Amino acid sequence: MNDGALAVRLDEFDRKILAILRKDGRITFTDLAEQVGLSKTPCQQRVKRLVEGGVIVGFRAIVDPAKVGLDHVAFTEVKLSDTRETALKEFNTAVREIPEVEECHMIASSFDYLLKVRTADIRRYRIILGEKISSLPHVASTSTFVAMETISETTR
Repeated sequence: MNDGALAVRLDEFDRKILAILRKDGRITFTDLAEQVGLSKTPCQQRVKRLVEGGVIVGFRAIVDPAKVGLDHVAFTEVKLSDTRETALKEFNTAVREIPEVEECHMIASSFDYLLKVRTADIRRYRIILGEKISSLPHVASTSTFVAMETISETTR
């Protein structure tokens, strides 16, 4: 859900800054300013404005899941027994507490949510499904699709 957030007006410089930061969040302000075509101080001010305005929501390290033993990906369809607003909020709050759930999307389909779940292997996934996902509020049923190979994966 969007939580009522309004789109922020971005100009060409803002869009360039965002494109560069999405590729390299560790770029120096000097290099960023040079690539964007601004001097350092206005570039820093724009980044600060983008952070304060909620356009940039954070900076993080992107980790290779295989190198940390988390290269098993499963997509789980979740159908709820109740889809009234209170039930949706309860599910949304609880699913955020499961660290193995990398993504959760409300879907307009024959099921209600699609989860991307990352674990070490199928055995660990089965435990997460049985003990955590199936125990979430209002879960009526689940269906799992296991990824055999990731061809393209983009992080935010």
